[in-house]
Amino acid sequence: MRAKRYGRCGTWLVLWFLLLAAPAPPPRPPFLTPAATDTSVPAIGRAWPVGARPTVLRGWEPPATVYGRGHRGVDLAAPPGSPVRAVAPGRVSFAGRVAGRGVVSVELAGTDLRTTYEPVTASVEKGAELAAGEVVGTVEPTGSHCTSTCVHWGLRRGEAYLDPLSLLPPWLLHRGPSRLLPVLGVPLP
Repeated sequence: MRAKRYGRCGTWLVLWFLLLAAPAPPPRPPFLTPAATDTSVPAIGRAWPVGARPTVLRGWEPPATVYGRGHRGVDLAAPPGSPVRAVAPGRVSFAGRVAGRGVVSVELAGTDLRTTYEPVTASVEKGAELAAGEVVGTVEPTGSHCTSTCVHWGLRRGEAYLDPLSLLPPWLLHRGPSRLLPVLGVPLP
C-alpha cells in the first residue's frame, strides 16, 4: 500500500519537473496577437473625429482571440451629414467604399499608426496630406452598425488593433470644471 502511494507521488514529481524544464513556447508574431497590449500610443490627437466631445456609444473591447468577438474601435454619436475630422496630421491611405460603407483611412505622420473612420462620404482623395482637425468627409445616414447614426473610429498598428481613445490627450478626454489661476505681479485694487 505504501509503495503505491510513493509511486504515485514520484510520478507527480517527475511530471512537475518535466513541466518546469520544458522550454517556453516562442512568442507569437504581432499580427497574430488578439488584442493590443502596447501602451506606446502617443497622445498626438488634437481633435475629436466628430463634434467637440461626442458621446461614446460603444467603447473599445479587444477580442480574446484573433478572430474572436470584440469591438475593434469606438462608436461616436454623430448626426448624418456631420463633418468628420482627422484627429492628427497624416496622409490619406484610402478613401472609398468597403462592403457598401464609405471608409477613410489616414496614416498618422511620424508614427506607424493608421486611423479609420466609417461610414463616411469622403471629401478627400488617397495621398492627400491632412492637418489635425481637417475635414475628411461627412457622416453617412446609413451603413452604420449602431442603432442610431454614428461614426466607427478605429486605430491600428500593423495588424494589431488599438484603442483609438489613447490618441487623445487627457485634456481632450476629461474636461473638468474651469479653474481660475492666480495672477502674479498685478497690484490689488
